[in-house]
Amino acid sequence: MAIDQLINEHITTIADSVEGVVFYAKEVEFMGEAFAVPLILVWLAAASLFLTVYFNFINIRYFGHAVRVLRGKYDKKSDKGEINRFQALMTSLSGTVGLGNIAGVAVAVSAGGPGAVFWMALMGMFGMSAKFAEAALGVKYRHYPNPKNKNHVVGGPMYYLKAAFDKRDQAHFGSFLAIIFAVCVVFGAVGAGNMFQANQAFQQVVNVTGGDGGYFANKGWMFGLGLAALVGIVIIGGLKSIARVASKIVPLMGALYLIAGVVVIAMNYQNIPNGLMLIFQMALTPEAGIGALLGGLLIGVQRAAFSNEAGIGSAAIVHATAKTNDHVSQGFVGMLGPFIDTIVICMVTGLVIVMTGVYEGGQGIEGVSLTSRAFESAIPWFPYVLAFTVFLFAYSTIIAWFYYGLRGLAYLAGGEKPSLEMLYKLAYCGFIVVGSAASLDNIIRFSDSMIFAMAVPNIIGLYILAPELKKDIKKYLQALDKK
Repeated sequence: MAIDQLINEHITTIADSVEGVVFYAKEVEFMGEAFAVPLILVWLAAASLFLTVYFNFINIRYFGHAVRVLRGKYDKKSDKGEINRFQALMTSLSGTVGLGNIAGVAVAVSAGGPGAVFWMALMGMFGMSAKFAEAALGVKYRHYPNPKNKNHVVGGPMYYLKAAFDKRDQAHFGSFLAIIFAVCVVFGAVGAGNMFQANQAFQQVVNVTGGDGGYFANKGWMFGLGLAALVGIVIIGGLKSIARVASKIVPLMGALYLIAGVVVIAMNYQNIPNGLMLIFQMALTPEAGIGALLGGLLIGVQRAAFSNEAGIGSAAIVHATAKTNDHVSQGFVGMLGPFIDTIVICMVTGLVIVMTGVYEGGQGIEGVSLTSRAFESAIPWFPYVLAFTVFLFAYSTIIAWFYYGLRGLAYLAGGEKPSLEMLYKLAYCGFIVVGSAASLDNIIRFSDSMIFAMAVPNIIGLYILAPELKKDIKKYLQALDKK
């Protein structure tokens, strides 16, 4: 048996077991048709909707203020933290602006139809409120491993979950939820943040080097070894090294991908009205069939959550390290993530796929190969540009999620332990090889399961702390009005 086949068999067994628990679905009848609705999607969507309304649509009303905060208008030299606001946002985006924006959108369209693009964008807008809450609480309840050094900080849902229940004399339950989250983030880092990214980057390399008959076909392990070496060079330097790289790669890859997408859209300008009409029609009108409508909605919500991770809690880990003494202000910076990630970048991907019509000839669920065909239909050599962009997306996501997983592991270990950190670095790089060699279907199922499981304890914390955060927002805005 080939190495790739052996790895894939083990991943299949794990994916089957985990997916059955995390994506437990309740059968719902609607207009005479039965639909399996994963309860975790309801959990995520409900939280984003609730927080948007509860915070009085803060995601829309204070969007301009969020941009001003990011630009440093309110920064002070005395602010404590490890990295600046821009680096925090870029590192957060580094973990989300990944293959979910390319492969994830393609999966959504091929499985749920063009209407899924609309639901992805809508969930991105509501997800801004959830991301606001996570980033703000991450800063408010961050922890200083060495009280004498205020420039080294750690944080995330593990810390605000524990704090939320400590205040209510339920410390044991808070600690339990914090541990559950930490376990999930470690495995989520391995699946969604590592293996899925490596897998799709490898697939695109295969696509542009001759396909199944090319040199890299069935050599995922070889590609994985090279990628692992590049990742190791960065993660060995810790958060500051990761933030420096992310703050350079994310703007570059984002601009490169958007320019490529806009060029393809411009070359198909005559299809823009029909493409937009098709997206809205399939998303909103029963004429498309209630099955297509709900199918697109469910897939759109799922892929949006996988893309921007709003409600998952991962971003709070890096936003907690930002140089600021005001947690609410960092919340505003954090909420820009889903806007850039899902509303802008995912929408460009969706338009390219729908307008070029390549999804109609696809078979089953497809990832980055579908997006590649969409770009190639406009300019034959565009898949090479896409391959380079995909590689940057995957690389940046892998290094960001290393930090998330490391923080979860450190929490479980009761503090920072250099020997354990080195072991984790080696294991993490090893999983890059595993991800490059396994099949797309199993990587998607395992990745989704791990990353979505993080939402269960995290959203409990968001609900519990929402009233407290709302008071903080009121004080912040009152002080802002006086300036």
